[in-house]
Amino acid sequence: MSKVIILGAAGHIARLAAKQLIKETDAQLTLFVRHPKKLTDVNQDRETIVVGDVNNETELTAALKGQDLVYANLGPDDTDKMIPHIVNAMHKVGLKRLIWISTLGVFDEVPGKFGDWNKQMLNPSGYLPTQSKAASEIEASDLDYTIIRPNWLTNNDEVDYETTGRHDEMKGTEVSRKSVADYVVKLIQDPKKDVRTSTGLNKPNTDGDKPSFY
Repeated sequence: MSKVIILGAAGHIARLAAKQLIKETDAQLTLFVRHPKKLTDVNQDRETIVVGDVNNETELTAALKGQDLVYANLGPDDTDKMIPHIVNAMHKVGLKRLIWISTLGVFDEVPGKFGDWNKQMLNPSGYLPTQSKAASEIEASDLDYTIIRPNWLTNNDEVDYETTGRHDEMKGTEVSRKSVADYVVKLIQDPKKDVRTSTGLNKPNTDGDKPSFY
C-alpha cells in the first residue's frame, strides 16, 4: 500500500485522479490544501485532509513525513517560487518521487501557428514564463520527477490521449482533464515510469491553429 500526498488537492484534475486512485488502487491519500471547504466529496477511509501552504516549509515538511510519492497539482501563480520549498522539504524527509503538472510550451516545444497562439494566450499573464522557470528548477534538482505538459484542457468525459517526449514537438491542441488524471494514476501505479523526464499529453487528431473550443 502506497502513501501519496497531493499538493493542491482541491483542483479539478487532482480530484479526478484521487477518485481513480481510490477505485483502482489501495493507496492512502493525503490531501494538502489551503482551503479545505473546497473538498466536498472526500473518502473518509482513504483520504486525509491536511491544511497548509506549500510556501510554508515547516507545514509542508510535516505533511511529507511517511509519504512515498508527491503529486503536485499547483498553480497557476508563482509555481517557480514554490519549487525550492518543495525540493527542500522532500530532501528533509528523504522523499524522491515527484509528479508535477505543468503546461504546454514550457520548453518552447509547440510548433507552428498553434505555438504562436499559445504564447499569445499564456505569456501576457506571466503564466508561461513562471511555469517554464519551475520546470527548469525541477530538472536541475536531484528528484525523481515527471513533469507533465497537458495540452489545452477540456472537461470532456473521456480518456483519450497520446504522449510526446521531452524533446519532441507537441501534438494536437487539446486533451481532457480526465485523460491527464489517468496518466497521473498510471505513474503512481508504476513509480519507475517516465522518471526524470517530461511528457506531453494530447488527444489524437486534434491538430489545428488553436483548440476547437476557441
